[in-house]
Amino acid sequence: MLPTPTEGEDLLSDYRSLGLTLGRHPLALLRRRLDSVGMVSAQHLDMLEHGAWVRCCGLVLMRQRPGTAGGVTFVTLEDETGVINLIVWKSVAQRWRQPLLRARLLDAQGQLQRQGSVMHLIVRKLVDRTALLGRLALRSRDFH
Repeated sequence: MLPTPTEGEDLLSDYRSLGLTLGRHPLALLRRRLDSVGMVSAQHLDMLEHGAWVRCCGLVLMRQRPGTAGGVTFVTLEDETGVINLIVWKSVAQRWRQPLLRARLLDAQGQLQRQGSVMHLIVRKLVDRTALLGRLALRSRDFH
């Protein structure tokens, strides 16, 4: 008999063969670690006030820098509870260029902006946390 694969091994296999998993989200496996360093989940952003300083982490789903946006980059992150929309001003994008362009798992820090039910994180700092994904191969959809 072969040993039963771990949840992480099943997840890797699912992403390799299908590009997704029907099991738990990859960040669910990292949540305890992320919580321990003060990272907020997408779900918990609803509980925070406009202007709150936030640190969150998610898989990079999409990067967009429309020509009409004056150099602003929009990034969509996903964790096990939902999506987090980032606004990265041009000066911040230049300072944190490598993590912005290369990270598959991105740690974003900044101020929460709320207008009604619409929320964005105005980014001040980005850190590439891709190493936490191990061998999990993911690709974002990037548009210019």
